[in-house]
Amino acid sequence: MINRVLIRLKIIQIVYAYYQNGSGNLDSAEKELFFSLSKAYDLYNYLLMLMVAVTNYAQKRIDLAKSKLAPTKEELAPNMKFVENKFVAQLEVNHQLVDFVTNQKKTWDNNQEFIKELYDKIIASNIYKDYMALPDSSYSDDKELWRKLYKNFILNNESLEQLLEDQSLYWNDDKEIVDTFVMKTIKKFDEKLGATQPLLPEFKDDEDKEFARRLFRRTILNSDYYRHLIGENTKNWDLDRIAFMDVVIMQCALAEILSFPNIPINVSLNEYVEIAKMYSTVKSGSFINGTLDGIVKLLKEEGKLTK
Repeated sequence: MINRVLIRLKIIQIVYAYYQNGSGNLDSAEKELFFSLSKAYDLYNYLLMLMVAVTNYAQKRIDLAKSKLAPTKEELAPNMKFVENKFVAQLEVNHQLVDFVTNQKKTWDNNQEFIKELYDKIIASNIYKDYMALPDSSYSDDKELWRKLYKNFILNNESLEQLLEDQSLYWNDDKEIVDTFVMKTIKKFDEKLGATQPLLPEFKDDEDKEFARRLFRRTILNSDYYRHLIGENTKNWDLDRIAFMDVVIMQCALAEILSFPNIPINVSLNEYVEIAKMYSTVKSGSFINGTLDGIVKLLKEEGKLTK
């Protein structure tokens, strides 16, 4: 699940904190990096649990309505399509998700106000009304419902983002990427696999884990050389005047360009320019693009970069 886009973002955050905190303990910083990545995986599981929590809340609403002193006919015989959603039923018993709930002790029980807010928006939507009006629903219909609901009500949900930020500082910048993994998981679910349906793994393979470790260490250990290259290619600038985040981003980019011969240069450049647009100043994207492009040309002329 943890892809290289997320790895790069986390490394930049940890490298920035490494210098700002002035601890100089590389091993501790590396542990912090992998802990931060594990928290992103926790968020993935937690957001999968959200769909179950909303469904369970809907069931409680039905049960409460039935227990009223004078329930209506509709309340006594409600449409159970939403609470009996086959995809969510499969998700609720998923072995990996159950293990996460058991081991991490995380639930949505303390966030019922948000669950209610989300549920009320869902049942007021045409997506929900159209689904409930179906004479019958297949597993694919049930799965498609939650794909649409997630896309429309959980993506870009400011209340949810604030709630997650309050729970963990590590989740501040993770949700946008993790959302894509949740959507991918919904699409991949297969009814025939039942509770054994595999969730996305924390790392795709050992290669990605090693990529994170190696990129982080090269960024720190070769910092003097990378900053020398940056300084040589920004002669009209005092290095101290360049936004510190820009320096960190370029350090990481140079570590990747020089340490991973199998990653095309344009891929690395594009990734870090996009990160600069999101996490640094307005002009950082073009500034970093121009500076790194100049460094790459110089290294090629000197025969230090051959890819």
